[in-house]
Amino acid sequence: MLDMAEIGPEDIVYDLGSGDGRIVINAVKIYNAKAVGLEADPSRVFWSRLVITLSGIGNRAKIIWGNFFNQNISEATVVTLFLSDTANQKLKSKFLEELKPGTRIVSYVWKFRGWKPVKADETEEIYLYVIGQSNLSLKECNIRYY
Repeated sequence: MLDMAEIGPEDIVYDLGSGDGRIVINAVKIYNAKAVGLEADPSRVFWSRLVITLSGIGNRAKIIWGNFFNQNISEATVVTLFLSDTANQKLKSKFLEELKPGTRIVSYVWKFRGWKPVKADETEEIYLYVIGQSNLSLKECNIRYY
């Protein structure tokens, strides 16, 4: 997922439903990005915070306990998620309200209906979307077919 999004040191990665924190930790350790995990399960929050602390990457990574629908994610340059079809569809309006054009969204398994991925690995079921590209219809892009 992180490879497909072409993560770099200038990125701020938000992982929605961050679980054990592996995406957050890898974004920092492998790609030198900053990363934030949003997780509702307190035991997973505790575990991932512990691993981050023991890894010595607490200055570039953090885990927030709470519902990601109630968190502001506007500083993200990349959003990763492995949720459900229902959650993905509900998140579309939040993404359009909070994320800047060019923000990359990488979804594992679940697609965003009505949006076109800019990259897809159908075998691995990883889909990359870009705000300002993936969410626009042909009419919104002013594309005409003759």
